[in-house]
Amino acid sequence: MAEDLSIRPAVAADAPSILRFIADLAAYEKLSHEAKATEADIVRDLFGANPKVFCEIAEWQGQPVGFALWFYTYSTFQGRHGIWLEDLYVDPAMRGKGIGKALLVHLARRCVREELGRFEWWVLDWNEPSIKFYKAQGGVMQDEWTKVRIDGAALLALGAA
Repeated sequence: MAEDLSIRPAVAADAPSILRFIADLAAYEKLSHEAKATEADIVRDLFGANPKVFCEIAEWQGQPVGFALWFYTYSTFQGRHGIWLEDLYVDPAMRGKGIGKALLVHLARRCVREELGRFEWWVLDWNEPSIKFYKAQGGVMQDEWTKVRIDGAALLALGAA
């Protein structure tokens, strides 16, 4: 089974698959109305001259079946960079084969190899299967923190102040 799975860095030719994974994830999370990224956005931001976001592709028998999209963060308290996992997604038909865990392990190994201090991500509070999965991997829910976001008109107004 393990020989059926491979994880590799994404390349520009993966942009259509990445966009499909994003759309499928947004649909699962009931957030399709927020998914506005285009293939051109993916190519520009992941594969341009100075990318600031990165992606790993999980392939099963040579076919893309999942992805992990991530970027580096920095903890002033630790004095170390970390990894923020923006998206983790595995096609529903391929779940239960260890693909999601393999993507997490792949990124955790990067953290260890690069001596990074943290590996973090969000999970929706209603997503019990994912919460259970993350806890089984050693994830600790950070309930004492509240997410803050400014976007749209509020971001324009703050930026113009």
